[in-house]
Amino acid sequence: MAIAGFVIVICFLAVALAAPLLAPYQPASTQWTDLSTPYFVLGHGHGHALGIDRWGSDMLTQLIYGARQSLIIGVVSTLIGLCVGSALGTVAGAFGRAVDAVVMRIVDVMLSIPSLLLAISIAAVMGKSTYALMVAIGAAQIPIFARLLRGSMLSERKSDYVLAATSLGLRRRTVVMGHMLPNSLGPTIVQATLSLATAIIDVAALSYLGLGQSDPAAAEWGRMIVGAQDRFAIAPWLAFYPGVCIALTALGFTLLGESLREALDPKQRR
Repeated sequence: MAIAGFVIVICFLAVALAAPLLAPYQPASTQWTDLSTPYFVLGHGHGHALGIDRWGSDMLTQLIYGARQSLIIGVVSTLIGLCVGSALGTVAGAFGRAVDAVVMRIVDVMLSIPSLLLAISIAAVMGKSTYALMVAIGAAQIPIFARLLRGSMLSERKSDYVLAATSLGLRRRTVVMGHMLPNSLGPTIVQATLSLATAIIDVAALSYLGLGQSDPAAAEWGRMIVGAQDRFAIAPWLAFYPGVCIALTALGFTLLGESLREALDPKQRR
């Protein structure tokens, strides 16, 4: 399972990073619009391995550059959720008591709102842009990382090495940042890998709802599915190809994350 997930993720990263070398044409190019009328979509062949979409763009090029777009938004949004959530979790776990209660009540309010609904609300307020997608998806992931790191920090507070460091007269900041936090980051890093899979699906979902880029011909998998809706009867591959890409990429990150979780979990070790 780990090898399968690793291979899928590596292939996804390779395609995203080498998009200019692999793509046969420029992304979002509409030079074949005359071949993409409401009644006809150019299929396979004719210089286009996967045909063209409704906007007159090469499907293979759109899929390749869509991988780069999904990678950028997924990684940046996950980093936003990881950094802000880890900061809240560290503060709550390190200080405890009143500080913990206040921080966790804020996190509970965020958790009471479904993550996708929260992301939709933020994206709708900020407008249609890539940055809005990043902030919206990242904000929806903040409570997950905050609660996870806070729980790990509270467990580490009862450890013998924390008691020993405190007995030696080390300051709380040194104990927290130099000892407790490094030993609590393992589960959080694993969760970040799993959240990447969720982020890629959320990117497609928000784009599908029209909250992504304003350009309808943009190379993004979710927006490609939107453009294929009214032509599904005559050209189902327009929705099939980006859907398969989304599913495979999410599967790869999920398999890799689950494997990391089992590898880092002491209860799973033999």
